[in-house]
Amino acid sequence: MGMGMWLTVFFVVFLLMGIPIAVALGLTCIFACLVDPISGFFAGTLTSMDLYWECTDIISELMQKTFNSSNGSALMAIPFFILAGNIMASGGVSKRLVGLAEAFLGHVTGGLALVATVASTFFGAVSGSAPATTAAIGGVMIKPMESSGYDPAFAGAVVAASGTIGLIIPPSLTMVLYGVSTGVSIGDLFLGGIIPGVIICLVLIIPEYLISKKRGYKSARKFTAAERWAAFKNAVFALMMPIIILGGIYCGVFTPTESAAVAVVYGIIVGIFVHKELKWSDIYKLVLKSARSTAVIMYLMITADILSYILVSHQIPQNLAASILTVSNNKLIVQMIMIAILLVVGTFLNNSAAMVLLAPIFYPILLSLQIDPLFFGIIMVISLAIGHNTPPVGLCLFVACDIGGVKLERLVKEVAPLVLAMIAATFVMNCFPQVVLFLPNLLR
Repeated sequence: MGMGMWLTVFFVVFLLMGIPIAVALGLTCIFACLVDPISGFFAGTLTSMDLYWECTDIISELMQKTFNSSNGSALMAIPFFILAGNIMASGGVSKRLVGLAEAFLGHVTGGLALVATVASTFFGAVSGSAPATTAAIGGVMIKPMESSGYDPAFAGAVVAASGTIGLIIPPSLTMVLYGVSTGVSIGDLFLGGIIPGVIICLVLIIPEYLISKKRGYKSARKFTAAERWAAFKNAVFALMMPIIILGGIYCGVFTPTESAAVAVVYGIIVGIFVHKELKWSDIYKLVLKSARSTAVIMYLMITADILSYILVSHQIPQNLAASILTVSNNKLIVQMIMIAILLVVGTFLNNSAAMVLLAPIFYPILLSLQIDPLFFGIIMVISLAIGHNTPPVGLCLFVACDIGGVKLERLVKEVAPLVLAMIAATFVMNCFPQVVLFLPNLLR
């Protein structure tokens, strides 16, 4: 068997054994690299001493690659953005954003569903995480929706689907991973995610409104102009965070990596001194929580980088690119094939794992067809974000099930039309790159 087959076999076996993805990835790299010398030993072409030195050289090379993979300044953005999202989630930001959305949309048919989606868009511009957005907004919205007569499963589905916007609207952790993996500007990725994030928000609102109208879900009262102004003032500090981050990057005040540290400082100031819902003692717990998440993602990044090194050294991405190009040389068709692959992979791998695995593989294909890596990077982020709402690994579904106390089977049925709407929007945006690239091209 070739290296690609050995990698696939070991990875599948380790996953079936219940080993976590990050660990399975590392073990796959080690075992696959040791196959040749061990086979040579049993075939009689290597002595035991030769086997020892061959294995030693391989392990030494992998350790050196591990060090090099973890020695990038751009990786510092990952722990800071995770910490910033946790601080904002604990600092009273979510309920203020919900209050703002409710003041303007609560009176519309199915208003609370629309509020949940718009509030998730706002919060996504703060957290950069889909599960965090689902948890923060779901904790505020699901119970009120149930009290207003909404089906609990529908309420959970709305929150779960809307949570995916947290990965699309900047700042997005998945965009950071894509930028680190491919060398594409993280600042440009952030800009490119704004319009698609808004589009996904609008695409979710349409079926939510139609379903709510069909089921007769009541709307809330209409807020006065004074109440709307008060809600806006109450949420203004939360709304300022993405403006500060993107404005600072493009005005040259700080780099995308430094912007993550700025987000942390800003979140602490807002949570402790402005909203006064965060205590200094809470910071320690949030740092520990963020450190755990960071450790998993960083380990995943390192092992995925080693895997990419192995794949490239055996020309597997080039061969895969050639195989895909035998199907068609048409850019649009190839992009649709890659989107289909991403949607399938997103059903059983979390977005971070899928991104660090597939970005280095797809990147040569993009270059060979002269597809803008910035544009398709955004499409990759959206495609993998949808996976948060497709079982068996849909994290947003499980978060919503836990908050709403609803069975997964019911939630999957309710979220299906919302997922289909997002998939349709992804394929449409894939046909119009200028929509995604408008802001980056405008400010480059």
